[in-house]
Amino acid sequence: MEKLTVELAKQIKNLNQKYPGKYDLSGSFLERLYCVFPFNKFEYAISHLISEHIISLKQYLDIRNSYLERNKFLYLFEITAPRTFGETWAQRHLNEIAQELKRPNSKLDKKYSGEYDFWYEGIKIEVKASRTVKRQGGETLVLKALSTDSKEGFDMNFQQIKPVCSDVFVWIGVWRNAIKYWVLSSSEVKNNKHFSKGQHRGNSGEGQLWITDKNIAEFDRYLTKAVNLLDKIIEKAKNKKEIKNGH
Repeated sequence: MEKLTVELAKQIKNLNQKYPGKYDLSGSFLERLYCVFPFNKFEYAISHLISEHIISLKQYLDIRNSYLERNKFLYLFEITAPRTFGETWAQRHLNEIAQELKRPNSKLDKKYSGEYDFWYEGIKIEVKASRTVKRQGGETLVLKALSTDSKEGFDMNFQQIKPVCSDVFVWIGVWRNAIKYWVLSSSEVKNNKHFSKGQHRGNSGEGQLWITDKNIAEFDRYLTKAVNLLDKIIEKAKNKKEIKNGH
């Protein structure tokens, strides 16, 4: 959004130089402009720029394509219900990547009672997802959404984590321009210094973990490419089993 705003400001300046006083496309005017989806201040400004030949149709398409490339996952910030994003989208997304993962049931696990999300050959897998947004500001998630190259402070909160209920955790972090995956064994989560126990009173063993701009580098060791997710899940489960058996 920032780059688009800067580019339009430059072209509006060219328009004002060519037709001084003819149009009011100032920032203050555009902020006050009454808009109803899908018509907004950007299409209003761009239509004037094209009409007066300040930018060509090709230039507009270049600006559009560049914006889409920088914001390919911005639509995920439009999901307003946290549960819809954190569960419905995240679980479906992971299952699309690793189709071998199965939805658990009592036939696969006789003790299953809804405490984890996926099952793979005896491995219990929990999925958590969070979106990267500016720490400060009262805007909507879309306006606070960050790119991976942003210098803004941010928080990603992975909540209702119960290490005792799963063997492996898959955390999904969403930026405007990228999706990242971390895979951790339950012991790596439980023993992480950023894991905060006691998120909800009375829920023994449940906690939360914050990934921020200050500590995200500490989790680089757990980063995994999408194509390697299943292999990493198996590896983490195997390592946990070996540690438990004292190997």
